[in-house]
Amino acid sequence: MDEYLKLLNHIMQNGSEKDDRTGTGTKSVFGYQMRFDLNKGFPLLTTKKMYIRSIIHELLWFLTGNTNIRYLAKNKVHIWDEWPFQGYLNSNDLEKDFPMYSDSWKEKKKWFINQIKENEDFAKKYGDLGPVYGKQWRDFDGVDQISWVLKEIKKTKENSNHPSSRRLLVSAWNVSDIQTLIKGKTSAPPLCHTMFQFYVRNNKLSCQLYQRSADVFLGVPFNIASYSLLTMMIAQITELELGDFVHTFGDAHLYNNHLEQTNLQLSREPKELPKMILNPNVTNLFDFKFEDFELKDYNPHPRIKAPIAV
Repeated sequence: MDEYLKLLNHIMQNGSEKDDRTGTGTKSVFGYQMRFDLNKGFPLLTTKKMYIRSIIHELLWFLTGNTNIRYLAKNKVHIWDEWPFQGYLNSNDLEKDFPMYSDSWKEKKKWFINQIKENEDFAKKYGDLGPVYGKQWRDFDGVDQISWVLKEIKKTKENSNHPSSRRLLVSAWNVSDIQTLIKGKTSAPPLCHTMFQFYVRNNKLSCQLYQRSADVFLGVPFNIASYSLLTMMIAQITELELGDFVHTFGDAHLYNNHLEQTNLQLSREPKELPKMILNPNVTNLFDFKFEDFELKDYNPHPRIKAPIAV
């Protein structure tokens, strides 16, 4: 994961101070690219502990087309909690009673997530994030982009009349839905992972993600692992070998309340990458279950906590 540590260091050394939507402030660079050879191990960060179960469950959730956090809450995945919780507080005029990250806020959030898990009606009312990734991947104005790109990859692999397709794209930037998010009609922010593209060459499958906005300390390590895993899953389904995961950024930033944690991470020596084993019996992308993934030889440094900027 030297590529990721180079990005952290690049932002620390060259980033510009910028105000941001959250009011936290950032050090930011514009335009950056990382490349990971998926044959050299699974690119899961070793300079701090990453929770692979959250990454797997989130990816499976995206692939179902679901946009309600109830599935995540039931599986103890909390990476999307803040947005619907803040939406709940705002819609009930409770924001002043529970200042963000105060002890009372934390207790109220625990209550909120329990309600999401246990009360289906409550989850329907307050747990939906709006037209986020699952919606766009599986139902972009009626188009199931994931199913479509699977068919196109297979055509590229098997049909000499369909060679080297340059159209293997999935877009999450649905302009009409983005305007809905920007206007605050849902609790999630406009989507950061704008689009991703697959590339078939020499019987190998590669993937490139364009990310318009990147929380480099908290979000990017999850993103690297998630899209690498998706590439592995699709390679298995389409009977292709593994190529690269390429991660391209627009605004790549470190929040000002993550700088101390970043310095700690940069002081740590990376360890050998783990291996990700997929159940070889799965032949349909949408049949993958959590139990079909096995992470081996993962020995990271301890976790580093940092707050999410909402």
